[in-house]
Amino acid sequence: MIKRIFDLLLVFLCIIFLMPIFLIICLLVKLDSKGSIFFLQNRVGLDEKIFKIIKFRTMYINQSSISTITLKNDPRITKIGKYLRNYKLDELPELFNVLIGDMSFVGPRPDVAGYADKLVGVNRNILKLKPGITSWASLKYVNEELLLTQVKDPISYNNRVIYPDKVKMNLNYYNNHNIWIDIKVIFATISLLLSGLFKHK
Repeated sequence: MIKRIFDLLLVFLCIIFLMPIFLIICLLVKLDSKGSIFFLQNRVGLDEKIFKIIKFRTMYINQSSISTITLKNDPRITKIGKYLRNYKLDELPELFNVLIGDMSFVGPRPDVAGYADKLVGVNRNILKLKPGITSWASLKYVNEELLLTQVKDPISYNNRVIYPDKVKMNLNYYNNHNIWIDIKVIFATISLLLSGLFKHK
């Protein structure tokens, strides 16, 4: 209950404060390429409930690839999409996911069904948490797209190294989370944004 109240108070402040930026991005996405402003995708949420995550669209429509792995300088990404992804601004609409209760500010990033299905044993406890906009795991792998461009087989590396490490970190959050840890994660996220480390170099 405390976590939900915290989320609601923070999300109202964020929506009010960020609305001008939100509207500017909407205009830029629309002018940059054909297609909708928002990208909706099914993700696995609390207690394995499927919900639609809301993001700004960063890829061209009608692209043939269906891979969920994205690399730096991926040709599917639009011009404005590159900058939105670098600064994580494409995730701003997830504030509305928090508002309606599908997500929290802090929690494991929501997986697509194919990855959530790989969780077994105690790892499935992660699905007892609301997915979040940010987490220790997402901060550690903030430059994930760049990292994946530096390995020979990005999909294999993600499945063998990155994803299991994220699961381990998310399980640790499940076992130890509280409101103070959430506040630490939020401040760490803000600090990283302000320092410019979200920008892929």
